[in-house]
Formats: sequence, structure tokens, C-alpha cells
Amino acid sequence: MKTGMRAMVLERPGTPLRLVDLPVPQPGKGTVLIQVEACGVCRTDLHLIDGELPNPLLPVIPGHEIVGRVVAMGDEVTGFLIGQRVGVPWLGWTCGECRFCVNERENLCDAARFTGYQINGGYAEYTVADARYCFPLSDAGDAAQLAPLLCAGLIGYRALRLAGNSHRFGIYGFGAAAHIVVQVLKFQGREFHAFTRPGDTASQEFARSLGAAWAGSADEGPPSKLDAALIFAPAGPLVPAALRQLEKGGCVVCAGIHMSDIPAFPMTSSGASAASARLPT
Repeated sequence: MKTGMRAMVLERPGTPLRLVDLPVPQPGKGTVLIQVEACGVCRTDLHLIDGELPNPLLPVIPGHEIVGRVVAMGDEVTGFLIGQRVGVPWLGWTCGECRFCVNERENLCDAARFTGYQINGGYAEYTVADARYCFPLSDAGDAAQLAPLLCAGLIGYRALRLAGNSHRFGIYGFGAAAHIVVQVLKFQGREFHAFTRPGDTASQEFARSLGAAWAGSADEGPPSKLDAALIFAPAGPLVPAALRQLEKGGCVVCAGIHMSDIPAFPMTSSGASAASARLPT
């Protein structure tokens, strides 16, 4: 195995990533060394680079939609084989001892660390990951197509679960997570309406090609009220905009980890008092 690798490194927020040569990291207790096949680019990576996320590891190798092969394992790793294909997601480490961890809610752990943010990620030829947070993957499928499922796919499905048995959905921000979750909605026979930035006709047409009942800008109203709205765009003003489009009893799910400030709105306006806003956990 090689002793050196290439990696894209963020040295300081607000600066471009830099291509550097680094030693191949070595796995320690409970971790695996992975040769990276592909790593997707997530909007969160851009938040990191733009300095919108607090307390990053610096310098850091970004990237948390990782598909690769296990090439070495540290002590106490079980359940994986050398050469096995695995995926590495955003959640990269937790304490394993707090009340959230012991109740299978590890993503709420106060000590949690995240891949490509507080742990070096996948914009490199090799990466080390906690084996507890690696997913076994099939050998079938192109790595570049599988990689977005490790974040965009997980986020979309988690947001969908929070919306319960809603039938008519509004999807705000038609990017990676949205275009995956709407394929699930279509398979399940549920209806979706796509909201994009004004003038983004390309995204609107893409949404229609995936089965959208309606597609337009976020400042427009759909032809009928919504049961639920999933917000993937990091824009706080979309929350009251989405609430205005809801049927009574509907919900708004804010699906990202970063969002601009949500403006104030009166509880008596447009049925907001009969709806709810939810944050994925």
C-alpha cells in the first residue's frame, strides 16, 4: 500500500481548498482505513468553506459522502473485511455513553464529531473512519452515484419520516436531497410540488421530469394547499413562506444543518397556528 496520498485541504475558511501531499493515515482502535472511490460534494461543504459552521478542525480535509474500500483495520473492529465496500456519512463519532447514545439517538450526542468538519473526510485518496459509523455497501453500482446517498439520501429520507403520512408535499430547494426524496415520493404514490429560486427554470423543468405536479418559484403559490413542506434550501424566509402554503394540521420540516435567520411572523397569519415546524434530529 502507498505511504503517501493526495488530499484537498481547507486551511482557513474563506480560502480555496489546496491540493497537498500527506502521509496515508493509519487506523487506530475501532477505526478502519478506507481507500476512497468517490466522495460527493454537499452544500454543507460549502458552508464549511464559507466559514458558516463554528469550530471546524483546521486544517481539515472536507467531504462526508464517501464510498470506498476497507484496506486496513484497527484493533477491536468487527463486522468488516479487507476489500469490502463501505460508505461513510456525516455523523462520524459519538461518545457512546450519554443518554442519547444509549437510547439509539447518537446524532444528538453533545460530544458528536462530524466527517469532513471535525474529522478529516473524503476529499483524499484515503481516509480513516470510526467503524461504528460505516455502512456496508454492495459491490454493485457506480461509486459516484452511491456517494450522495450517504448524506443527501439520508437527509431526504429523515425529513420524509418526520412528515408522517402526509400526501401532498412542497419541496423547497430542488437540489441533491430533494431530487432523491421525490423519487421515493413518486414510488409511494404521493404528490409533490417543487419550489425553486425565482427564474430557476432549469430546476423547475428537472422537477417536472421527475413527476412534480407543479413547479414554480418560492414566492408563488401551488394550485392547492400542502400537507407538508420539506425545506432543503438554507434560507430562513422560506419557513413562513411554506407555512402560508399549508393545509391546517400540516408541518414544515427544516432539513439542513445551517439556515439563515427565520423572520418573525404573526401566529394568526395564514393558518400558521394550526401548523407546525420541525427540525430533523
